[in-house]
Amino acid sequence: VMRAPMRLPMQSYIPIREGGDGMISVKDIANACNVSVATVSKALNGYSDISEETKTMIKAKAAELGYIPNMAAVALKTNRTYNIGILFVDAANTGLTHEYFARVLEGIRSQAEILGYSITFITNRIGGRKITYSEFCRIRQFDGVIIACIDYSDPQVIELVNSGIPIVTIDHIFNDTISVMSDNVKGMKDLVEYLYSMGHRRIAFIHGDDSSVTRDRVTSFYRTMEQLGLDVCKEYVYECRYHDTAGAVKCTRKLLQLKERPTCIMYPDDITAISGANIIKSHGLSIPGDISVTGYDGIRYSVIYEPQITTLQQAGDGMGREAASCLIDLIRKPKTTLKKSYVIEGKVLTGGSVSNLNATIVQ
Repeated sequence: VMRAPMRLPMQSYIPIREGGDGMISVKDIANACNVSVATVSKALNGYSDISEETKTMIKAKAAELGYIPNMAAVALKTNRTYNIGILFVDAANTGLTHEYFARVLEGIRSQAEILGYSITFITNRIGGRKITYSEFCRIRQFDGVIIACIDYSDPQVIELVNSGIPIVTIDHIFNDTISVMSDNVKGMKDLVEYLYSMGHRRIAFIHGDDSSVTRDRVTSFYRTMEQLGLDVCKEYVYECRYHDTAGAVKCTRKLLQLKERPTCIMYPDDITAISGANIIKSHGLSIPGDISVTGYDGIRYSVIYEPQITTLQQAGDGMGREAASCLIDLIRKPKTTLKKSYVIEGKVLTGGSVSNLNATIVQ
């Protein structure tokens, strides 16, 4: 759901000039445009009670002169910093090279920027001194925080969630907070049903380590298999940390050693799927001729891998934009914004890594 652009408070402006000489007030802009100070402020802040023609003229002049909002002055007037914190700690230490969460973070950044906010990453160190996440947020005076890809059982995270600052979590649900979730239940269901439609009955599942995301996917896997009338062989199910390529290799080798191998192996993410596919090839087996493979996330590497990995493409950018919009709504309207979960659907992205067994399978 798209939200209306936020109106920032009346702002003081500072110029960007060669050499940085002097400051020019809104009054100077008003004089240059032959309008009142109030009209300039309304135009720059998107108010609807002045004409579009006047808005366009004032904004063009502001752009010509190179003015930006003086956020320090705004903060003094409103007791807001128009800055939100991002707590992002990737257990696999991939940082911003974690392509799926990079898309989430880009969605947060772009939507926050549209709504007049900047973002800052949260750390637990300042100047070499170790502090808690909550202390960092107090020092930086964030208006709110988005939490993504972290150990949600960490006492520092729980302290931050309970600190009273507006919070939105991604892919995790806390009581009395807003969460933005990928629809992992439907995503897994769609992926298993696609494999079934391609004739696969012996389906192995390497799932991620324990988290709310994993629990949803595992439950959906077993439930969908049951609905399709398929048994789940316990030797076909393994656990592997997300993005753990060594773990994926180990699980894959165990599956390949079985007397009756699965016809398809589902991996917890695209990176582990590619690692597993490489090991399958190293055993002299072809994909999908001898065994099929699926991933999860829909990152760029899954598309350029040969054969292209069939995967569940998550809407990372959409999740990020929704998280930023929800948080800014909560900051602006804390008494009327509902604290609930927003679910964002993904879609099956078919590639060449899944074979069609319908021609040979006996129903």
